[in-house]
Amino acid sequence: MDQLLAVKIGCLAGVLLITLICGLIPAQIKWFHINMARGKHRRILSFIGCFAAGVFLGACIMHMVADALGDIETEIRKRQHVESAIHKENSTYINTDNDSELYPYGELIISLGFFLVFFIESVVLHCCPQAVHSHGNNENHEDHKELPPSHSSFRAFILFLSLSFHSVFEGLAIGVQKEATGTIQLCLAVLIHKAIMSFSLSLKLVQSSTRLQWRMLYLVVFTLMSPIGISVGIGVSLFNGDGSGLAQAVLEGVSAGTFLYITFLEILPYELSSHENLLIKFLFISLGFSIMAVIAIWA
Repeated sequence: MDQLLAVKIGCLAGVLLITLICGLIPAQIKWFHINMARGKHRRILSFIGCFAAGVFLGACIMHMVADALGDIETEIRKRQHVESAIHKENSTYINTDNDSELYPYGELIISLGFFLVFFIESVVLHCCPQAVHSHGNNENHEDHKELPPSHSSFRAFILFLSLSFHSVFEGLAIGVQKEATGTIQLCLAVLIHKAIMSFSLSLKLVQSSTRLQWRMLYLVVFTLMSPIGISVGIGVSLFNGDGSGLAQAVLEGVSAGTFLYITFLEILPYELSSHENLLIKFLFISLGFSIMAVIAIWA
């Protein structure tokens, strides 16, 4: 076994273990269950929830949207250059100015992902109004008299799904690396990212009152996504294939759009629905966002 392959397998095992451990902390420790909290305990959990909201906001804008936009534009420009070369060879070349500004296909695909979740949730609510329940119905909120229909099981599922898609692409990026040093650097950034995301996802699943068996299933599947991506990337690199493609870029865009919906219409509205301690909440949201922004330098 060569050194690069050994490093990638080590990264796979590390990502799997760290993601699972960080996800099990809020899932298994009752201290994190906000419906059992009162007074200071509740406020601390609220601030942790705001930190998680900042993490999701940062992951949404600095990672998922940024990656999707970059990959989609790269794939479109690649195909434009190929078409231009073909036209030139056939003596029918017309200068189409490939370096000019493209139609915002990336933004369009992300928007389609956003509206896809909006549409599905509207259909679910129309057919099964009980599918979305208020988090406040399960908790004796002292400050929230009327909470938005937030943290529904459906929205928790969409949150899990979009993060899982993104995790596969993160793992794929590790698996296709061609140098051991680059693999380790990227893996460390992904490890930190995945640890924080796993904790935050598990916390939101707990707060959404998702049943224990579903919570654990989501966590296990989410934990496996990056290792699956790494495995696929290793296979691609061994066969000297190309790890990127238009289909992957489109999936990234749709995933980013779904996550955009959950972040701005689910997570942030819930965390900011109470006007108490708004400045402190702002600081925790900013902290979560800042951490993801820093990780984006390497990941």
